[in-house]
Formats: sequence, structure tokens, C-alpha cells
Amino acid sequence: MIHKTLLASLTALVIAATSSLAQDSHKSGPFQGAKANKGFVTHTTQNGKSTLTLSDDFVPPQTPDPHWQVVDSNGKTYLLDRLMIKGDKMNKSIVVPDYVKDIAKVQMWCAFAEVNLGEAAFEHAVK
Repeated sequence: MIHKTLLASLTALVIAATSSLAQDSHKSGPFQGAKANKGFVTHTTQNGKSTLTLSDDFVPPQTPDPHWQVVDSNGKTYLLDRLMIKGDKMNKSIVVPDYVKDIAKVQMWCAFAEVNLGEAAFEHAVK
């Protein structure tokens, strides 16, 4: 009897932990733009840190200096890290700085040409 009670309690705990993790994950709509128009971005919160991760089908724009840029719910933009890093590798995931209060859109921004290459919006701003 004690074994069954313990097993039921552990099962409930695993289900609760799984659903709380699912609540901390948000998927954007698809990227739309002239150069960044495939894939989406996922927002997760782990250990109090807000992280953005590109989907596996995202294709990096072939431009001189693409960067991550986010737009908050008030329309303020924050230029973040480079998308492409040393050795032609992609910075597929980034931690959002604490000073960014929420994220309404994620943009791929060309810092060289100062142009929006494409953006993916969340249904509701994520924190």
C-alpha cells in the first residue's frame, strides 16, 4: 500500500513539473521577411534566465552582419548578439539581458545595412 502511494505521489510530481516547464516555453509565429523567412523562435525561462532559441529549420540570412534584435511590447528595440560567430557558426540560442522586460518580436537585423531582415512575433509578449 505504501509503495502504491509513493508511486502515485511521484507520478503526480513528475506531471506537475512537466506542466510547469511547458508553461515556461513559448513558440513564435514564423519568421517573415526578405532574408529571414524560414523557421521560428522559442522562448524559455530556466533558472530565472530568459532564453531565445531558433528552430532547426531556420536559415541564416546571407548578409554581412546579421544580429539578434528583440522588440518589447512598447515598441522599444534592443540590439543583441551577432547571429553568425567565428568559424561560420550560428549563435542559435541566446540569453536575453535582464534589462529587456518583455519580448513581443524577435528580429534578424543587419547591423551593416541597418535593415530588418525578417521577424517572428509572439501571440502575446513573453517575459
